Amino acid sequence: MQTGNVTTPFGRRPMTLALVKRQLSTADIQAGKSVDKWRVYRSACEARTMLGLRDRALAVLNALLSFYPEQELREDSNLVVFPSNAQLAIRANGIAGTTLRENLALLVQAGLIQRNDSPNGKRYARKGNDGGIETAYGFSLAPLLARAEELAIMAHQVAEESRRLRVIKERITIKRRDIRKLITAAMEEGAAGNWQAVEDALVTTIARIKTAKTSPALEACLDELTLLSEEAVNMLEIQLIPQKTDANGDEIRHHIQNSNTESFNELEPSSGSEQGERPAARPRPAAQPIKAFPLGMVLRACPQIVDYAPGGSISHWRELMTAAVVVRSMLGVSPSAYQDACEAMGPENAAVAMACVLERAGHINSPGGYLRDLTRRSERGEFSLGPMLMALLRTHETGGQKSA
Repeated sequence: MQTGNVTTPFGRRPMTLALVKRQLSTADIQAGKSVDKWRVYRSACEARTMLGLRDRALAVLNALLSFYPEQELREDSNLVVFPSNAQLAIRANGIAGTTLRENLALLVQAGLIQRNDSPNGKRYARKGNDGGIETAYGFSLAPLLARAEELAIMAHQVAEESRRLRVIKERITIKRRDIRKLITAAMEEGAAGNWQAVEDALVTTIARIKTAKTSPALEACLDELTLLSEEAVNMLEIQLIPQKTDANGDEIRHHIQNSNTESFNELEPSSGSEQGERPAARPRPAAQPIKAFPLGMVLRACPQIVDYAPGGSISHWRELMTAAVVVRSMLGVSPSAYQDACEAMGPENAAVAMACVLERAGHINSPGGYLRDLTRRSERGEFSLGPMLMALLRTHETGGQKSA
């Protein structure tokens, strides 16, 4: 008969309903089930963050498994190991007794092992007449066998999350590098624009990246970098518009002046000093269309637009534009105002602007007038959706943190 040290109550946690539930599930192990003990151990190691375990606890679990003589945990075998604390401490890299008991309690709480206490509190095994173990008291490894598939799934989830974090971090690195190149090129070429503000926004976002640990937090940082990159590109493209149009500007103006001017006169008030005199047609500037932003980013910044989509969901730009038409009517924006926005910004970005107006409807007295103002500024190359989307993203992010 092998005996061990008396197990004291130090480090133990009170029995809970969760522990009772795990013990009942352990009793229902499928007949004939078996699993490689080191394979399930690796799954537990990979899933340690989900299990709430630290490295010391895994070292103790490794030591317990080393006392199980077989390679596989089998349903029809004795799954109780009964080493003394001294023996466990040696195989767990010589950890202190207090630390050992604390980590044993953590393993029990995580549902990886189960206490099988003897009447006198000692760990030992009683052998039968044939020399085989008849009864054993100590720690049962049955939970590892019962939860083998669950632990494998948890390990896979942790690996997928790790891969997702790695991909997001790679995209963040690329965005940071691209924005830095744009800022450097703009400053070296003396391009007009508030490039110091772009630099400050980049530094602020980078500071948040250093403290972001979860996928949602990193995705929020990536969204901000994407918006910042779009802003930088738009600022540079605005500088290039005059250079592209100077060579054939006279031809374009001649063509516009000879076109039907009635449509322009409908939108501009009459300012002629004589009766019947029509003012010269004033064409709209050939402003560069605002680039469309990622649909997922738009929906995170403007979640209310989803309520007006067919079927209550938006997965394509066409569904967003359809919902924007419904919102336009609901907010009392005239068809002509929305059509002007589509011509100035492009239909996708006009829908985004409508979604932004919906989010801020409580702060806007006249949605139609507000959209016309955005349209006019867009025609002059003075407006981009980036800052508006970024502000809404930050508002929802801050609100989510407060509610949490």
